[in-house]
Amino acid sequence: MTKFGKIILFVCALVLVVVVLFFLQKEPKVSEAPVVDNTVETTDNTMPVEYDKTLLLGRAEDLIYLSIVPNAKMPEGILSYRGSVKGGYFFEANILINILDANKEVIKASNAVAKTEWMTAGPVEFEGNIDFTDLPAGPAYFEIHNDNASGLPENDKSILIPIILQ
Repeated sequence: MTKFGKIILFVCALVLVVVVLFFLQKEPKVSEAPVVDNTVETTDNTMPVEYDKTLLLGRAEDLIYLSIVPNAKMPEGILSYRGSVKGGYFFEANILINILDANKEVIKASNAVAKTEWMTAGPVEFEGNIDFTDLPAGPAYFEIHNDNASGLPENDKSILIPIILQ
């Protein structure tokens, strides 16, 4: 094979690799959380607020709003969510988000980040994404858990929102 033929073969192989890589890259499906109809104006957008907090477990009174409705069916894939809780849940602008099974055991650990001043006793807005891919179907909980820097169990606090995994 001539030198020119080798160059043509190399260029064709390179183009083929680039085309294959381009088509194999898929953006993960990102879904917005189901929301309630009641809204309140916040600093930068309209957010759901006030739903039946008797459906929640833990410190329900600390939840200001969440874009996930209790007992909502969660889509397979990545879900974007937003919410607000009273201060005291954050450490270094981080808050823990977990998915618990029906027995309240962690099956997916994640986190969200504060979007407003987090060193306050007042409301702190947060947002994040969580991947529901390959989680077992059935009843579960979306847990908002404080990032307890002390590690002491008496400083733990959480809010549990019932959800349904598909």
